[in-house]
Amino acid sequence: MKISKILIIVIVLMVFAENNFSMGESTICGYPGENVRYLIRPFGKSEYNDFGVVSLKGVPVHLVIFRTKILFLDDTEKIYSDPESFLPYKIERRVSRLWAKEFITEEYDQKDFTIITRKFKGKKLVNEQVVKANGPIQNVILLSLYLRRCPNFQIGWYFNVRLPDEFKVELVSIDEVAVPAGKFKTYHFKSIPDKFEIWFNKDDPRVPIKIQGKGILNYALLMKKYTLPGH
Repeated sequence: MKISKILIIVIVLMVFAENNFSMGESTICGYPGENVRYLIRPFGKSEYNDFGVVSLKGVPVHLVIFRTKILFLDDTEKIYSDPESFLPYKIERRVSRLWAKEFITEEYDQKDFTIITRKFKGKKLVNEQVVKANGPIQNVILLSLYLRRCPNFQIGWYFNVRLPDEFKVELVSIDEVAVPAGKFKTYHFKSIPDKFEIWFNKDDPRVPIKIQGKGILNYALLMKKYTLPGH
């Protein structure tokens, strides 16, 4: 599997959990202005920006932009989601490689549980694919927003993600982790099957501090800088 695809899958597995726990009365609607920057070890960088609620064709949606740069790959995703559930509504991706550029759209039907993916080169549609899932389809990059609604976690707690394939992610320990941004007390999650590990900041706001991939490349995303207006 190519490094770009691996990173997208892992980052995506970061962000949306299926409703298998109570979220209480919290109604968090993103953290407008939030910016998180990561180093990708052994090479590359990525950046997360929260733009809060915007209008998309007259519909109020929550907008996050996530950009990843690895060698000759530059991948920018605009992720539009429901402001309350954070279920994705539409994603627009601009992918630039040394030899080609692509524009990709993903449109989500959360009632019919389908994704329509279209790939363009220039203005020409070159591929269209429809994927159906067994329930609401999440997006990984929004997971931290979802987890902020949860109270304290206990070791052994887990959540399921549907992307549209289903995965289980379990809390295995509470660790202190050192990254370029400093030292943090974190919730340490592992995936089942064992494909990656994620460390989330234990304190508010809960953000991914470190993401460790498994396999030949053994890459990691390490938080370099975090900013939020008013904090």
